[in-house]
Amino acid sequence: MLNAIQGAQMLFVAFGALVLVPLLTGLDPNVALFGAGVGTLIFQVITRRSVPIFLASSFAFIAPIMFGVQTWGIGATMGGLMAAGVVYVLMGVVIKVRGVEIIHKLLPPVVVGPVIIVIGLGLAPVAVNMALGKTGDGSVQLIDGTASLWISSVALIVTIAISVFAKGFLKLLPICGGIMAGYVMSLYFGVVDFTPVAQAAWLAMPNFTAPEFNINAILFMIPVAIAPAVEHVGDMLAISNVTKKDYLKKPGLHRTIAGDGVATIAASMMGAPPNTTYSEVTGAVMLTKAFNPVIMTWAAITAIILALVGKLGALLQTIPVPVMGGIMILLFGSIATVGLNTLIKNNVDLHKSRNLVIVAVTLVFGIGGMAFGIGEFSLQGVSLCGIVAIALNLILPNDLGENHVVDNAQMEEDGQ
Repeated sequence: MLNAIQGAQMLFVAFGALVLVPLLTGLDPNVALFGAGVGTLIFQVITRRSVPIFLASSFAFIAPIMFGVQTWGIGATMGGLMAAGVVYVLMGVVIKVRGVEIIHKLLPPVVVGPVIIVIGLGLAPVAVNMALGKTGDGSVQLIDGTASLWISSVALIVTIAISVFAKGFLKLLPICGGIMAGYVMSLYFGVVDFTPVAQAAWLAMPNFTAPEFNINAILFMIPVAIAPAVEHVGDMLAISNVTKKDYLKKPGLHRTIAGDGVATIAASMMGAPPNTTYSEVTGAVMLTKAFNPVIMTWAAITAIILALVGKLGALLQTIPVPVMGGIMILLFGSIATVGLNTLIKNNVDLHKSRNLVIVAVTLVFGIGGMAFGIGEFSLQGVSLCGIVAIALNLILPNDLGENHVVDNAQMEEDGQ
């Protein structure tokens, strides 16, 4: 019983971020809950239920999903996301055969850093438009501009305040707090429509969407897997430090990243966002000392049960655009800062011509909207800059290059 209660608590920590991704990308939050629950259970099977971690909607895929849904539709986007999951599984095979060093060689900080920055800053205009009550592209004013500014400002300020000033368990809930505060302001301005909640059934199957396979969508999504794959390694190091167990050895990084991949494939097959390991839950594990992986089993079961509550999904979809916009400003800025920190923490010397070229070209291609196309096929955004960054890193001669410094945990892993 205690494990079930702790599991529900872990889901509560992840809930805000979990439902934010589908709400931003036009997917169904109930499907995302179901996909997170199923994905976590699959991850536990593959890793022999040895890692106390929860998998849910990945922020790194927000921009690509938005673009994919607008360009090819939800079905084809899901097909592309399944392909990204396959990339994780293949990475697991490569790590098993060649060791984790191959990941550091193909994806050094000079490649990963600018790609993560692009993932964050590429969506900056969307965040600002939504904060002002407009559609993501800014073409339609959905909610009065003055009311929107008040709503988004309160959502942003509360999210920042909880992140900076809250103590203990509350510090893990900035997105939930920001959404609640913005929602209260939305009620004050009378911009919330409860009609969908009244019409929704209490119990209902989530609105699953089957994947379709479009080569353009698949080739677009595959390179996006770079950032979450590297993030996965960081999350495994973090949870290993928290529990004082080396999960890179047992069950092994090849198993955990393959588990992440199969969980993403399963989620995409039903119309949910890709899954990734959640650092918020790792923080909660550290705070509560809840090291038993069974707790995450209960978190997953709770997510699946909540996914069947039709009125919950309808209520989440009543959250107005400015609430999301306010939180997105901080969220996307934070993602970009993680990329910047990757360059700084690993001492990437931008005085070296090789590093400067890789970072500069990647940033301008990604943020500027560069696109390469042949016939109907086109590469752009995060996908294009990810491929360009990897190619430049492999092509440019090393005598112009870098000797990047990885953190101690990674160095120890390399030496094993």
